Amino acid sequence: MTDLRNAHRAGGLKTVRRLTVHEALLAAGFLRWVTRRGPHGVPDGALPVPYAPGQAAIMYGFFFVCVVETVGLALVIPWPVVHAVTLVLDIWGCCFVIALHASCVVRPHVIGAEGSLRLRYGALLDIRIPAGRVASVRLERKFPDGRMAAVDGNGVADLAVGGQTTVTVELSEPVRYVRALGRPAEARVFRFYADDPGPAVAALRAVAGPA
Repeated sequence: MTDLRNAHRAGGLKTVRRLTVHEALLAAGFLRWVTRRGPHGVPDGALPVPYAPGQAAIMYGFFFVCVVETVGLALVIPWPVVHAVTLVLDIWGCCFVIALHASCVVRPHVIGAEGSLRLRYGALLDIRIPAGRVASVRLERKFPDGRMAAVDGNGVADLAVGGQTTVTVELSEPVRYVRALGRPAEARVFRFYADDPGPAVAALRAVAGPA
């Protein structure tokens, strides 16, 4: 029983640590966005592949709804303590939505000059595919309904934005990664969204191994 409690405590501390790091990365991404410092983690010679424009309308819509909800609840809740707690949570929700979008803007996918591929979703997800692991790539618009970076029975992981993906990459061997909430996964095919998929596909084909 003691070991079980210790395991739960360790798991809880790990989750809290991960959430704390994520909040710090969101704040850093927001500051980079408002100060226009350029994309994060894009070395010289690498190609950034933006995906945030595909969700901009949705994210700004969420932000507007959060603002309306914050104002509305501030006007109708009469109890001071409940009013204060609700106001803090609603303001945090507004900040979270805009910071999440900002982190997606400043953390695009990256195609390295040496052939590596880095797939990201803001500060939530970071998948590194080593150079030479890409076997084939193609333009392919899909509308998956699964969870972000979840792997299906065929070893396919989808990184959809706005409910769609535009590029499919097949690897010569599977790649291990960590999903948004810390769960390990392994996939051999990645489908991701690129706002302008043409240059991304051309760059990957230039460095792809034999199909």
